[in-house]
Amino acid sequence: MATPTRIAPIAAPAAPISPGARIGHVHLKVADIDRALAFYCGVLGFELMQRLGSQAAFVSAGGYHHQIGLNTWESRGGAPPAPGTTGLYHLAILYPTRAELAAALRRLIEAKIPLDGASDHGVSEALYLRDSDDNGVELYCDRPQAQWPLTDDGELAMFTRRLDLMDLLAEGGSATAAQVEAPLFEPLRNS
Repeated sequence: MATPTRIAPIAAPAAPISPGARIGHVHLKVADIDRALAFYCGVLGFELMQRLGSQAAFVSAGGYHHQIGLNTWESRGGAPPAPGTTGLYHLAILYPTRAELAAALRRLIEAKIPLDGASDHGVSEALYLRDSDDNGVELYCDRPQAQWPLTDDGELAMFTRRLDLMDLLAEGGSATAAQVEAPLFEPLRNS
């Protein structure tokens, strides 16, 4: 297997973080643990690894201790932050293959979960939606690094174009145009 070429950053810090560092997990404040688990486990398919009553739960893909923590410690029964405030824009869940992303899209269609948008970024293909607490969620898969768009100078040249959902769904399954169009996009959030 070929080693991917490292793309040079536009600006490098004086003391860079270890290249082996990764984002380990995200911990979300939610209003209701059962409702959050219905979305993350019931719709997206994460496994419940531990639950602390109605206060917290930890979910995972593949048996890891947790990639997502959910808690009501400061948010039980609360409302989402108002637009125009700071906070988490979205959490991103990386799928290993395009076929797995297509399977996730099928799950969203079956659960009637609307999308905020669906984008091709050149480096990845992404679905954008909201969880049951209105937290932004991105489901995506990366393209092989050799296919990433670069400028003539070798700098990364990501873009945002509308993702062809029918083409994505052709990965190992199918859906009708009516299933992909009507209820899938919320009119005010379609990007």
